[in-house]
Amino acid sequence: MTTAMREIAATLGVSPDAAQLLQFTNNAVFALPRSGIVIRIARTHQLLDRVTKVVRLGRWFTQIDAPTIRLAPDVEQPIRIGDHVASVWSYVQPQRPAPTVRDLGLVLREFHALDVAATALPAWDPVGDARRRLADAEGLDPNDREFLVKWCDRLEPQLVALSHREEPKLVHGDAHVGNLLREASGRTVMCDFDATCIGPWQVDLAAVAVGEARFGGTGLHHGLASAYGYDVTSDQSWAVLREARELKMIAAAVPLIHKSPSVAGEFSGRLLSVRRNDPKARWRPFASISPQPAAEQLSANRHTRNDVSRERS
Repeated sequence: MTTAMREIAATLGVSPDAAQLLQFTNNAVFALPRSGIVIRIARTHQLLDRVTKVVRLGRWFTQIDAPTIRLAPDVEQPIRIGDHVASVWSYVQPQRPAPTVRDLGLVLREFHALDVAATALPAWDPVGDARRRLADAEGLDPNDREFLVKWCDRLEPQLVALSHREEPKLVHGDAHVGNLLREASGRTVMCDFDATCIGPWQVDLAAVAVGEARFGGTGLHHGLASAYGYDVTSDQSWAVLREARELKMIAAAVPLIHKSPSVAGEFSGRLLSVRRNDPKARWRPFASISPQPAAEQLSANRHTRNDVSRERS
């Protein structure tokens, strides 16, 4: 990823010196503060469609002055380097105070109010995402696979009914405080639009509520609900929204269980709590689990704060 970043910097005519690795999950995200850009590299060419979608969204966000980060100006995007594809964004220097759940609630209200008529985005489909992960899973116990497939089969018609019942809105898809930045002007903006889609707006509020229920902590959900003006746990579809979020949080680990015993153990514990219908069982963020394989531990050590924040939310 570092080699790819350096090649992209060279094509842009900027120096990769002092580059900072901000995130290393599905994307390798490098900040080049001296050049005022952030390079976001998809780790597989299979994500080309997603990167293309994100670039298209970035152009639209600029046109309507959305509360989001901006694509780097005068850069032809996406950029392809070998098997990798990347997008390039304007760097936002971190400002104090750091964004909070109150900021998240206020930004989401503005984000959900954007007119989606001009966009061509995929529909919210957490079951489809889970099925794709299951199709590529290695080392998944057959009984666990069967349970997850049946869970998808049962949940899917409920989610379809929910989507038909609600007016389609712009959904960020990964709404948590870790995906907020504060500009020098004081304005709070969102980043990371890989999961952005069209669907029920309540989806973006459910993430924090479920995170607090599963990982502990107090006040996050209340703060978000107060700022946004709506308590998603009182929604008639709350049970379905919670299931959809928990399915995503469990299925996300499927591609990793054959690589990390620690992730596999947490995956089994999460799945067991769902099998037992135990909504009070506490989970652990994957990034905080140890021991881990050396490469995974190195990545976790460098990025635990962001990863834990994301999953807790």
